[in-house]
Amino acid sequence: MGYFVTVEQGVNLYIEDINSGGSKTILFIHGWPLNHKQFEYQFNVLPAMGYRCIGIDWRGFGNSDKPFIGYNFDRLADDVRAVVEALQLKDFTLAGHSTGGAISIRYMARYQGYGVSKLVLIDAAAPTSVPKEVANKFITETYNDRPKMLQGVMNLFFFQYITGAFSDWFFQLGLQAAGWSTAEIMKTLRDENVYNDLDRILVPTLIIHGIRDKIVPFTNAQETNKLIKNSQLIPFHYSVHAPFWEERDKFNQLLTQFI
Repeated sequence: MGYFVTVEQGVNLYIEDINSGGSKTILFIHGWPLNHKQFEYQFNVLPAMGYRCIGIDWRGFGNSDKPFIGYNFDRLADDVRAVVEALQLKDFTLAGHSTGGAISIRYMARYQGYGVSKLVLIDAAAPTSVPKEVANKFITETYNDRPKMLQGVMNLFFFQYITGAFSDWFFQLGLQAAGWSTAEIMKTLRDENVYNDLDRILVPTLIIHGIRDKIVPFTNAQETNKLIKNSQLIPFHYSVHAPFWEERDKFNQLLTQFI
């Protein structure tokens, strides 16, 4: 079921809520520059196993409103808190991919993990910032030829073969975002980081990371693992930046075992 939640005046976020009567809840936070649909291959499976799966489209992305401002980590974490409050979520698992992982980390630190019983970080953009030269390249390309930029990003996501049809579908997820929000998030990734948030995470944390990741190197995951007290790192040997698709059966099994 899809609906909207107002997170501040004039800004409504799209929520996909599947199996709302499920016994355990997983709140998925997507990565840049995508939307909740990236988790299709979790939403196909986990609800049938009794889980409630909730996907949020960040402001500026997917079906959510696209304001011109509000793309720093604090505001994005505030948006997550507004959704948690509106849906009255308790004892849920928070699962964030890439930039969504950084947003999840900021949420945990900013709100003392409100409502969260377990945390899953999937190729999370942590603990440090995106190098300036890399970020600036993405920003320049976004402002000048966003489709080409998206194609380049997509080429970095996968290790295994993807069909042309899958490639087209994945590409369209990025095009659903606004150009300005796509650029603003990359500026945040360049100018901010969540390093000092990590020691404030107290819940059991599962870190999933593709060892071939070129976007967020595996060494980042190892450092994040050291900085979060109660965490375990599981390497995915046949994935780059999208283990939720490339090794989806292993991913889904691991997720359910952890929860």
